[in-house]
Amino acid sequence: MRDRLLGLPVQDRDWVVVGSTPEDMVAQGYQPVGKDFPVFLHPKSHEEYALARTERKTARGYKGFAVYAAPDVTLEQDLLRRDFTVNAIAETPDGSLIDPYGGQADLKVGVLRHVSDAFAEDPVRILRGARFAARFGFSFAPETLALMRAMVENGEVDALVPERVWQELARGLMGAEPSRFITTLRDCGALAKILPEVDALFGVPQPPQHHPEIDCGVHVLLVLDDAARHGYALEVRFAALMHDLGKGNTPKDILPRHIGHELRSVDLLKTVSERLRAPADCRDLARLVARYHGDIHRARELRADTVVRLFDSCDGWRKPERFTQILQACQSDARGRTGHQQDAYPQADYLLKLLAAARAVDSGAIARQSGDPVRIPELIRLARIEAVERAKAG
Repeated sequence: MRDRLLGLPVQDRDWVVVGSTPEDMVAQGYQPVGKDFPVFLHPKSHEEYALARTERKTARGYKGFAVYAAPDVTLEQDLLRRDFTVNAIAETPDGSLIDPYGGQADLKVGVLRHVSDAFAEDPVRILRGARFAARFGFSFAPETLALMRAMVENGEVDALVPERVWQELARGLMGAEPSRFITTLRDCGALAKILPEVDALFGVPQPPQHHPEIDCGVHVLLVLDDAARHGYALEVRFAALMHDLGKGNTPKDILPRHIGHELRSVDLLKTVSERLRAPADCRDLARLVARYHGDIHRARELRADTVVRLFDSCDGWRKPERFTQILQACQSDARGRTGHQQDAYPQADYLLKLLAAARAVDSGAIARQSGDPVRIPELIRLARIEAVERAKAG
């Protein structure tokens, strides 16, 4: 209902059934699918039909609920357990709207307001609110933000499981303005709990040559939103968020300060990826961007052998598409330094030209012509360096 009122495509419809029982639903041919509460699939449309229900908090975390679903539960009671008023609007089959908690008014002004104090019982709702802010550009009612802060202070966020955090983070990063996901978490104190490595970037000065009036945290937000404006994939947006972790105020007992910030970023990224259980493709792209974005920014200063080592490290031979994604993240990083959305990034075309030249080397022919199998890898490497030299001169 929320999306339809906003004029957005409706991906699916969820039905609430009032005055029925699980036995009634099964008798009419509905297929039960809910484990935690009674949800059924329509026998023909396969849309979800959930019995009206209430919930009672029984334990910490987002799974600690006892569900009550019975014919005496009203639609208004069911809607009362929703997270935000904009998600507590129902429509009857004849098209009439049921909006007992003022969701339409909040939708018009773009405000996320909790329906009831039961909001505080589910820490996932903080992540969902951050995701809605990133997707729709909504702001939060002051009382809702205060409640979210209280939830963090009370330790509710500590009960979040990695899989759910990653799910909401990934969806938030794919929003139109993903920086809002991060700023929402920071405003309520949850960022320091969920992504302390990112939280540590705020307040850390940028190098003088890199837009010094903004700090490292704001820079990362600019990079992230630039990646979103250009429609880059989730892997690129995750890399944009993670690329500068080593610039944060990392405690010395975690990583020695003498380690370069790019290497610190790689080490911290490993910790974050393991904690979030991030998919391998997101983790690997972010690691390569964190480690090599400085080299890529200086592409024209690199010697041919250094360029070939870069391609080796990024596996540009077998995964040229991933190397293109690395360049996309680097391009967003460069634009995030200047604040100019349309700044050219000639390093991308330059390196793609060199990669094409190096990939054109016929490794099979070199292997067939070599009389010494042990020397084949070195001969291929030298041929690629030569091809890059020619492309640089061309």
